[in-house]
Amino acid sequence: MPEPLVLHFHPFASFCQKVLIAFYENDTPFETRFVDLGDPEASAPFRALWPIAKMPVMEDRDRGVVLPESSVIIEYLDHYRPGPVRFVPADPDQALEVRRWDRFSDGYIQEPMTKVVTDRIRPPGANDPEGVARARALLDTAYDILEPLLGLRAWAAGDAFTLADCGLFASLGYADVVHPFGPSRPNLAAYLARARQRPSFARVLAEAEPYWVNFPRG
Repeated sequence: MPEPLVLHFHPFASFCQKVLIAFYENDTPFETRFVDLGDPEASAPFRALWPIAKMPVMEDRDRGVVLPESSVIIEYLDHYRPGPVRFVPADPDQALEVRRWDRFSDGYIQEPMTKVVTDRIRPPGANDPEGVARARALLDTAYDILEPLLGLRAWAAGDAFTLADCGLFASLGYADVVHPFGPSRPNLAAYLARARQRPSFARVLAEAEPYWVNFPRG
């Protein structure tokens, strides 16, 4: 039996949630290492492991691998710890479609959403209203691209749940809080509602719930 994988993470971080969804989908055994980047002493071992100090990071001690980046971690699970759910299809055209929407989610939902959130916790006088306005405009554009697409397919890249959904679930949940979809985007709202019914994402949401008190909504 291989050793359990080790995931360095925080349950409220959306990129960490993306990977947790993948672990939970296939009931892949793993151990967790909670990371609090706000505590320099407690997070020192994580920073030594990965000096970039961005989560999540996964260790496969059997193979001597330390792996950052959520999408790469999920593809690694597909190759080395496969389960019933395949996150990237074997067919090359289908695989490209999955990776396309995974990158779309990270670049055009996750990144501008994070910009809006982090601007809210900047000290007075250090805000970036122009950058936030650009981030909100990018979110609107991304929403408008996804809205008709999600009216034609059950999941982000087609009929099957994939890597693309792991990221889109996590990023859209926060994006709808900081920049709501609005009534003109019912397909986006329906997709997120389906996501919340999926056991893997429901579990992730439950584990994140205690941290919502610190989320900068205003």
